[in-house]
Amino acid sequence: MGKPGKKGGKRMTKKILVEKLTDLFRQKTNRILGTRQIFSTLHLDTYPLKMLCMDILSDMVEDGYLSEPEKGHYKYNDHGQIVTGVFLRKNNGKNSFIPEDGGEAVLVAERNSAHAMNNDKVRLALFAKRKRHVREGEVIEILERANDTFVGTLKVDKHYAFLLTENRALANDIFIPKEKLKNGKTGDKAVVKVIEWPEDAKNPIGQVIDILGKAGENTTEMHAILAEYGLPYTYPKNVETAADKIPAGFTNEDLAGREDFRDVVTFTIDPKDAKDFDDALSIRKLKEGVWEVGVHIADVTHYVKEGGIIDKEAQKRATSVYLVDRTVPMLPERLCDFICSLRPDEEKLTYSVIFTLNEQAEVREARIAHTIIRSNRRFAYEEAQEIIETGKGEYNEEILTLNRMAQILRKKRFAAGAINFDRCEVKFETDEKGKPLSVYFKEAKEANKLIEEFMLLANRTVAEKIGKVAHNAKAKVFPYRIHDLPDPDKLENLKAFIARFGYKLRTTGTKTEVSKSINHLLDDIQGKKEQNLIETVSLRAMQKARYSTCNIGHYGLAFDYYTHFTSPIRRYPDMMVHRLLTRYLSGGRTVQQAKYEDLCEHCSAMEQTAASAERASVKYKQVEFMADYVGQTFEGVISGVTEWGIYVELNENKCEGMVPTRDLGEDYFEFDEKNYCLIGRRHHKRYSLGDPVRIQVAHANLEKKQLDFTLAEK
Repeated sequence: MGKPGKKGGKRMTKKILVEKLTDLFRQKTNRILGTRQIFSTLHLDTYPLKMLCMDILSDMVEDGYLSEPEKGHYKYNDHGQIVTGVFLRKNNGKNSFIPEDGGEAVLVAERNSAHAMNNDKVRLALFAKRKRHVREGEVIEILERANDTFVGTLKVDKHYAFLLTENRALANDIFIPKEKLKNGKTGDKAVVKVIEWPEDAKNPIGQVIDILGKAGENTTEMHAILAEYGLPYTYPKNVETAADKIPAGFTNEDLAGREDFRDVVTFTIDPKDAKDFDDALSIRKLKEGVWEVGVHIADVTHYVKEGGIIDKEAQKRATSVYLVDRTVPMLPERLCDFICSLRPDEEKLTYSVIFTLNEQAEVREARIAHTIIRSNRRFAYEEAQEIIETGKGEYNEEILTLNRMAQILRKKRFAAGAINFDRCEVKFETDEKGKPLSVYFKEAKEANKLIEEFMLLANRTVAEKIGKVAHNAKAKVFPYRIHDLPDPDKLENLKAFIARFGYKLRTTGTKTEVSKSINHLLDDIQGKKEQNLIETVSLRAMQKARYSTCNIGHYGLAFDYYTHFTSPIRRYPDMMVHRLLTRYLSGGRTVQQAKYEDLCEHCSAMEQTAASAERASVKYKQVEFMADYVGQTFEGVISGVTEWGIYVELNENKCEGMVPTRDLGEDYFEFDEKNYCLIGRRHHKRYSLGDPVRIQVAHANLEKKQLDFTLAEK
């Protein structure tokens, strides 16, 4: 058959004709179209084009996409399937739809998107499926908007402006009329709300909600990260005013029914730059071989009343957010840094779990009580660590005793099947303007683990107090911190991946047997060059911990009952736990499960959002730090593999960048997802997760928080 003609201008390829036919039948879903009408509508006026069209129509009938009611007449094979789910926008126009019943993703071309935004809940009409083609659909209704605000940089012209976004979910910049600009200038970072997206318009129309400051300035960029994730970057004045009216002291009435620990040795151990001390430990010897240890937690809910203005703001935020250079608190500063913070030499109201322990760190008795304490000393982790290492210093006997007990508790926990994920954190030394000067790694030492073990013990004890009931009784509604078993398929993939490094993993058997095998692996890789990589892949095999009123236990900690009680200054679930615990211990009835399950889901979602913002702030500082090293070469390891390139983590500072597939060499590389590698089709060159590579820093793009690397010649 001859080549399709070119009458009417641009040569029509088979791909273009397929799209035209597809669009035609979708527009006329209830019509039967004859070949003559099809040729006329699509201006197919050459013999080759008509023959090509007939071939395609024949394929479409064979695929079941079209039906042929009579010879030479075709109809769209509409099955009328309407589904509901979430729309995911891509800046390349190949959007997707995730059905709410968890079925396969559906492709939604830009022309069929109805201008739906990322994460919108939509109703979708599914198109008939063609063989060897992905399923496609068209948005017919937007049910619920997920997000209509975007962060970017303003470009202002004489009569209008645009917000240039780096958001991967928005293909086009946002048009802003001059009167909606809020005095923004070119180069300002701004938050813009989309107010309209006309059907025939390429660009959405927006208005400026807030000007964050000049792009590139540290505070501007940190606020931009928060705004990008829908997190607050300022505290509402009316909430701060309400907090300012709360008296710092307490009355005799406030002390009624509280146990008095003011004369018991008590101290806090926290990071050196912390201000919100929400937990303290007390210790005293009751008799030879018997100790009383108190875990004292700031009694936040004594001051923050349920349903009040401060509580509503805390509930909405759900968590404090810890960016690389600042904390965005859940509670107003007056509460978290002053009234509730367990500062030294100040009398504070607390909610406590008090343990009686023997020399083997066995809990002989545990009780929960409202208390009052007076911290004798504020330790930074480094100071407590020095006492542990040297045996000398203030309150050395108390710290050494607590540390010895914590080590026994930790050993028991791992023997029961807890998993030991001790990841090092990337930290930055910055100047007064926030510019990173150096990178260092923060690792958990014995002082950190001392605090961790007693907080775990308190959280577990509180969860057991409410959740552990007689066999035939029903437990009262309570928020638990739950962690499901690892995904079996991901565990199998992990087993195959580590085999190339010579390690083994057990993936079947009891929960304890599998977790012990994971721990054995994590012990074996300590200090090896592949440690960070295998820890990362191992973490991916784990489920995410979350909050729920339906208790399934905590796999990673090997606890049947676990909750969050110990950080009410920075986590809303802990405030929920404090209130319900008080209610139930005084004989109160159970609460409505649906309400608390909704709160648990909200807190889990906000926790994930806060973690994403924290990672974005670290990424921004890494790119900013590496901007001074463009052109220099570094040793690294392949930390991620995708179809579009390899990610490389540098050995000396853990900064990560990407080498695009096009820069890997003169070959076509295919992505082997199961084996985490790219393989050249012609020369069979393989780039695998964990491979050592030498790279050159090519570009540091702060706007995109992206480092671009190229492979350096050996």
